[in-house]
Amino acid sequence: MLAIGLLSGGLDSSLAVKVMMEQGITVVALKFTSPFCQCDSGGCCHAAELAEKLGIEFKSVPKGQEYLDIVRDPKFGRGSGMNPCIDCRIFMLKRAKQIADDMGAKFLFTGEVVGQRPMSQHRNTMALIEREAGLEGKLLRPLSAKLLPPTEAEKEGWVDREALLAISGRSRKPQIKLAEEKGLVDYPCPAGGCLLTSQEFAAKLSDFLEHNPDNLTARDVAILKVGRHFRVDGHKVVIGRDEKENARLRTLAGDGFIVLEPVSVPGPVCLCEGDDAELLSRASGMVARYSDHEGRAVAIRIGSAHGESVIEALPSGHDIIDSFRIGKEQVPVVISTQ
Repeated sequence: MLAIGLLSGGLDSSLAVKVMMEQGITVVALKFTSPFCQCDSGGCCHAAELAEKLGIEFKSVPKGQEYLDIVRDPKFGRGSGMNPCIDCRIFMLKRAKQIADDMGAKFLFTGEVVGQRPMSQHRNTMALIEREAGLEGKLLRPLSAKLLPPTEAEKEGWVDREALLAISGRSRKPQIKLAEEKGLVDYPCPAGGCLLTSQEFAAKLSDFLEHNPDNLTARDVAILKVGRHFRVDGHKVVIGRDEKENARLRTLAGDGFIVLEPVSVPGPVCLCEGDDAELLSRASGMVARYSDHEGRAVAIRIGSAHGESVIEALPSGHDIIDSFRIGKEQVPVVISTQ
């Protein structure tokens, strides 16, 4: 009997796989990779290593541009940040259903626990997700199965309902105890790690979508994950925080950004969205502030597709910089470069 299981690499999904294997089910694990995952290492968040330890087949499935379009404009709204958890779950299950059909799998299962997550794991919401994904009555949740109506897999006798569980709520003690009993000792990311739930990242993404409502690409997300972010006169300015981020920003520059970098002292790389002279002057002052300026003007190289130039910039004041910082209220400022 073949079944498809969603394996994040966390505790709950790992336990669900183990419970299914103990019933003699042949499991193929799917890991959906996301540009918003905080814990991805090589894209699979240790799920591939776990699948190998369990001796099951593993497939990594990138969410792709279709998912980014959902993040930009979710049908069922967002959580406390920019997280479209309901739409995200529907998206993954629809894709998992396609893979299951292609492989001839009998059913799908997940590690979801009733009442554990505030947005997507209430009973009514879980039923909604099933309907929207075309899986009504067909999606097995082994950890909470006894609290939910029997699924097709249980009714047909493909799995033994009595050997399934009745875990609910946000406490993880039952899962931790069960993991000990089943010899699961390595389960990274036990509570998830989606950047969309981070208030700091949510502010950056919300600002981006306010100014770019019709477009969100993988490159856009990559830039949002790096550096300090500012909005200066309606234009995005991103400044690196260390050499690793500086190198990343150089790689991501490309079309649409001017690159600023101090040449007279050590300092950060800056991406500036726009080539207006006043904007570049303000951005240069910000770069100077984060450089080793020692209270003096800093020579800033400005590079674009049209060539390079160097200007002298005095370090901007912290109050000016804070007024541009995304996530804070934008206030009018007067800047002098004299």
